[in-house]
Amino acid sequence: MNRHSAIEGADLPPRDETGFPGLEPTPRSYQSWVADETIEDYALRYAPASHRRWSPTTITHTALGGISFLALEAIGAALTISWGVHVTVVAVLIASVFIFVTSLPIAYHVARANVDMDLLTRGAGFGYIGSAITSLIYATYTIIFFALEGVIIGQALLVCFGLPLPLGYLLSALAILPVASRGMTAISRFQVATQLPWIVLALLPFAAIAWAEPDAAARWLAAPGPAFGLLSLGGAIGVLCALTLQIGEQVDYLRFLPPREATTRLRWWGALILAGPGWILIGGTKVLMGSFLVWLAIGDGMAPEFAVEPIGMFWHAYEYLFGPRTALLVATVYILVAQVKINVTNAYAGSLAQSNFFLRVARYHPGRLIWLLIHVAISCALMLMGVFATLEAVLAIYANLALAWLGAIFADLAVLKPLRLSPARIEFRRAYLPDFNLVGCGGMALGALAGLALYAGLGGPIAQAWSAPIAFALSLIAATGLGLMRHGRGFIAREPHVFRRRSRCDCAICSHGYETRDMAYCTFYERPICSLCCSLEPHCRDFCKRSRTPGAVDPAGAPALRLHRMPPRLGRRAWQVAAMFAVLMAGLGMLYLIARHLSASLRDMQVVAHVFLGSAPPLALLAFWAVMANERRRLTEEDLIDALRRLGSTQRELAIRQRLAAVGEVAATISHELRNPLGTITSSVEVLSRSPGLGPDAEEDVQRIRRNIARCSRIIDILLDFARQGAHETVPVDLRDWLSGLVAEHPAGAHVVLEVPAGMRLRCDPARLQFAIRNLIENGWQAAESVPGREPRVILRAFRDGHRSIIEIEDNGPGLPPEIRARAFDPLVTTKASGVGLGLSLVRRVAELHGGDAWIERTGPEGTVMRLSVAAPP
Repeated sequence: MNRHSAIEGADLPPRDETGFPGLEPTPRSYQSWVADETIEDYALRYAPASHRRWSPTTITHTALGGISFLALEAIGAALTISWGVHVTVVAVLIASVFIFVTSLPIAYHVARANVDMDLLTRGAGFGYIGSAITSLIYATYTIIFFALEGVIIGQALLVCFGLPLPLGYLLSALAILPVASRGMTAISRFQVATQLPWIVLALLPFAAIAWAEPDAAARWLAAPGPAFGLLSLGGAIGVLCALTLQIGEQVDYLRFLPPREATTRLRWWGALILAGPGWILIGGTKVLMGSFLVWLAIGDGMAPEFAVEPIGMFWHAYEYLFGPRTALLVATVYILVAQVKINVTNAYAGSLAQSNFFLRVARYHPGRLIWLLIHVAISCALMLMGVFATLEAVLAIYANLALAWLGAIFADLAVLKPLRLSPARIEFRRAYLPDFNLVGCGGMALGALAGLALYAGLGGPIAQAWSAPIAFALSLIAATGLGLMRHGRGFIAREPHVFRRRSRCDCAICSHGYETRDMAYCTFYERPICSLCCSLEPHCRDFCKRSRTPGAVDPAGAPALRLHRMPPRLGRRAWQVAAMFAVLMAGLGMLYLIARHLSASLRDMQVVAHVFLGSAPPLALLAFWAVMANERRRLTEEDLIDALRRLGSTQRELAIRQRLAAVGEVAATISHELRNPLGTITSSVEVLSRSPGLGPDAEEDVQRIRRNIARCSRIIDILLDFARQGAHETVPVDLRDWLSGLVAEHPAGAHVVLEVPAGMRLRCDPARLQFAIRNLIENGWQAAESVPGREPRVILRAFRDGHRSIIEIEDNGPGLPPEIRARAFDPLVTTKASGVGLGLSLVRRVAELHGGDAWIERTGPEGTVMRLSVAAPP
C-alpha cells in the first residue's frame, strides 16, 4: 500500500528524515457494535456534521428530558428535614445562580467544538491522561445517580405492588437498556414521546393542591425551622453543589447541536441555554417542589422517613385528586416515567465516561454497549448496598471532587481562553496533547485536597459546611495562577497538522473515513489515522511527542557513553511507587471505614447478603479489567514477536536482494566484456572450418571449439537475463497447448509426462515463463539421468490453488542435500560441476514478476518436486 494513499501527498507534512522510519500499521477491525455509530454514537470522538442532524428543538427536548429525576425532590425533602424551609429556599437560589454561571462556558464550548465532557476536559487544561481521573469522577456521578433513581423506582414498586426490592432494582436497570443502547437516535425519540405525559403528571398534583389549599405555599414559606446561619446554609449548599456535574449529561446531547450557520441565532442560543445551564431553572424548581411536598406530607401526619421518599410525597400529593389506591397507582406511574427518562440519560452518559476512562487506563475499547452493561451492574450493586440511606453524606463528599474539577475547567474556559493564555480551539486528540497539564491537574488537586480536608473537620464546623464552594474557589484561583505563570505553555504537545485539501480522510489503520477534525497525522506510521485508533495504538509510545534533533539517529553523532552513579529513571520509578503506595493505602483506609461502619450489622444475614451481592459487580469489573489487561499484554507480545519475525525475514530478503543486485552488476559487466571477444572467436572458427586441407583430427577440434563457444554464449545469456530488470508484458495463453509445445521442443521431451487439465488458461509473460519452466525441466532431467539403473522420468503438472496457478515439475532423481536445499534459490549456488548457480534465482525472479513464488515442495531419495506459482490477475 502506498504510504500516503489515504490522502493526497501534498496534504501531508514532509517526511522527517531524522525521525522514525514509517512502519506498516497492523489493520484494526472493530466489533460490529463499535463500528455502528447509531450504537456507538461517536463515543470517544468528535461528533461530525453528518451526525448532527437533529434540530435545536429536538436537542432541547432530549436534554431537558434528562432532568426529570426525582432525586431532586428527594434532595429538597432531605434538606428541609435537616435544615428547614428557609435555609433550603435560600440555598437553592444561591446554588442555582452558581450552577448557571459555571455551566454556561462549558455548554458554549461543547456546542462549538462538538465534543463530550471528557474530550472537553482533555483540552481545557488537563491533558490526555490527566483527564482520566475526571472521567472516573464523572462516571461515578452517573453511577451514583443511576442507583439513586433506581432505588426510587424499587421503593415505588414495593409500596404499590409489593415487589421485592432486589427485583425492583433489577427491573429498573433492565428497562433502560433497549433505549440507551441505541444512542441519541432512540433517546431523542423516547424523550420527546414521554415529555408531555411527564410534564402533565408532574404539575397535576400541584394544581390540585393550589385549588384545595390556596394558602399552602405561603404557609410553607412561613414554616418554622432551625436557626438560619452560615453553618446550615453551607451544609445545604454543599449538598446542592454536587448537582453541578449534571451539566456533563446535558452537554452529552449538546454536542450534537447543529452549527450556528445552519439555524437562526435565536434558536441556537435558545437551545444552548435551555439544554445547557438552563436545566437548573427547572431543576432548582423541582428541589423546591420536593421541599414543599415533604412539608405538606409531614404536616398531614406522614412519617418523615417515608415522606422523604418520592413515592411517599407524591402518593400524598395525588390524594388531593384521587382516592388512596388510585393516587398510589398514578404516583407509581409518574415515578416510573420520570425515572426511566433520567436513567436513560444516566446510563448513556455513564457509558461514555467509562469508555473514556478505560481507553486511557487499558488502551482497550470493547464498545460503548459493554460499558453500558457494566454501568448498570455497578449501579445495581450500589442499590443493594443502600446508597439512598446515605444520600446527603455521599453527595457532600462527592461535591468537593466535582467542584474542584469544575473550578479548573471554569478557569480555563472563562479566564485563560479569553486572555489567550490557552488555545482557543478545544484539542482532544492524543497525538497533540501532553499526558498531563499542570494547569488543570494542579488546580484540581489543590482544590480537592483542601476541600476534603475541610470536610473532614480540619478547619472547624463552618469550613466543613462550606468545603465544596471553597474547593471550587481554590481550584479556580490555582488553575488561573498556574496558567498565568506558564503563559500558554503545556497545553499542546506538538503543533496539530491541518488537512487542507479535503474535509474527510481515511484512517490508515481501521480504513474508515472520518472528518479531518477527527484525524491526526501519525509520525510513527507516517500516515493519517483517526483519533480512536491513535488512542488505542500500543506500539508508538507517544513517538510523535518526543523531542528529536537532527542527527539523533546518526551513530557517528551519538553522545559518548555516560556512567551513572544512580540507576537511570530512579526519580520516575520512585514517584510511581509512591503513587501506587498512596492508592493502596487509600483503598485500605476505605475498607477499614466500610468494615467499621458494618461491624455492628454483620450479624444480620440480610445485611451480609446485600454486602456480598453489592460487591459482586465491582469484583466482576475488577476481574474483567485484569483479564483485559493481561490480554492486551499478550497481544502486544504477540505483535512484537510477529514484528521481529517479519523484521528478520525482511532483513534476509534485503541481504539476498543486495547480493542479487551486486551479482547483476558484475554479470552485466562480464557479459559485455566477453561478448565481443567471443564473437571474434566464433568468426575465426567458421573461417578456419572452411579452409581446405583440414584433417579429421582438426575437424574434431573445431567441433569442440564450437560446443564450448555455445556453452559460453549460453552462460552470457543467463548472466544478461539475470542482470536485466524492467516491466514485462503479459498475454493470456492456453496452458495445456503452450506447455505441450514447450515440451516438444525440449531434447528430452519424449520422457516428460504432461498432466495439465484441458481448458486451463493463464495470463503470463510467455518468454520469461518459458525460460523458467525449461530451466526446471532441464534441472529435473539432469538429476534423473544421474541415478544409475533408474529410468529417467519427469512429470510436468499444472493446477489451480485458490487465486493462484501452480506449475509443478517432479523428477525421480537423487534429491537435494539438506545444505543445498536451504540455499537452492540463492545466487551462485549449484550442484553441477559446470553450473553457474543462477538458474533457480532466475526462476524465482520470474515467479515474483508474475506475483507468485518458486519453492521446493519436497525432495528425497525418490526424487524432487519443484513448484512455481503465478497469481491470477484481479
